[in-house]
Amino acid sequence: MYITKCPKCKSSDIKKNGIRRGAQFYKCKSCGKQFLNPGSKPTPGGILQEYVAGKQTIAEIAFHHHVSEATIKRLFHKVVVAWQQPVLPGRHGYVHLDATYWGHNWGIMLAIDAETGEVLYLAFIRHETTRNFVDAITAIVSAGYRIDGIIIDGKTDLFSALSYYPLQMCQFHMIQIVRRYLTKNPKLIASKELMRLCRSMVTMRGTDFAMAYEGWKTRWRDFLNRRTTHKDGRSYYLHRRLRTLVHSIDFYLPYLFTFQRPDCKGMPNTNNKIEGTFTDLKTNLNNHCGLTKEHRQLFITAYFLMRQKPSNLLSLFDDSSA
Repeated sequence: MYITKCPKCKSSDIKKNGIRRGAQFYKCKSCGKQFLNPGSKPTPGGILQEYVAGKQTIAEIAFHHHVSEATIKRLFHKVVVAWQQPVLPGRHGYVHLDATYWGHNWGIMLAIDAETGEVLYLAFIRHETTRNFVDAITAIVSAGYRIDGIIIDGKTDLFSALSYYPLQMCQFHMIQIVRRYLTKNPKLIASKELMRLCRSMVTMRGTDFAMAYEGWKTRWRDFLNRRTTHKDGRSYYLHRRLRTLVHSIDFYLPYLFTFQRPDCKGMPNTNNKIEGTFTDLKTNLNNHCGLTKEHRQLFITAYFLMRQKPSNLLSLFDDSSA
């Protein structure tokens, strides 16, 4: 906001008069009054919205409101937000469920609606356990949401723990598993064939993929069963990494094409939507380097509250008392 008149004598003959504690002061040449540019009154909810959604630093927020950085920091100390499980009566759909981490000892468990991207569940966790996933599903169902199916990224225990729902193994993560075992440029002919087959799964019918995969296993059975004897006299499989990958594909195969079932029409075949959400969150967090764990959790909570609806965040504060 640019000042055009003195608040005392209403003269337009004013000039800048230095910056004190980060705030721009002005002086009226007519009456000599010194004053701050009033700008807009900062509030806890408002500055948090600017900080999270507007990607503004504390210095930029202070400059915008024409107050000192110390004032903005004091307002931040008043900010206390917590995620509350939304009520979802009568809602239904497919659920993306995944976790992401900062460091090795804390992260978030997130569930979003596959169609709208709406956050259905959020919790801070220390480790990614099966219990965390089960708790998320329990909370969503208790909120009134009917789960038509779940898209997950490969934690093996989940396929038994959540077996009462249609489960889709993220095909992108399956290809990543294949790449991890075979590398990006495998040398063995058998590995090259399997890599090509797995990369093509996104365009294939499940029955066609299963038939081609079984054909590959039959063709390379003797190759997979080759053994070698080490100096210690023990016998080992010669192509252990390839065999391990085969066991992995055997396990995930029943869940790779769930989205093609008649009763799962509209189900995504990847977890790309939730992965994109994590990427956007971390990009926003990177705009504010050096945050403590407590402040990161505050930022994450505010980010998802505003993702739901900006008024959800602003309504948590009594701005009149700021």
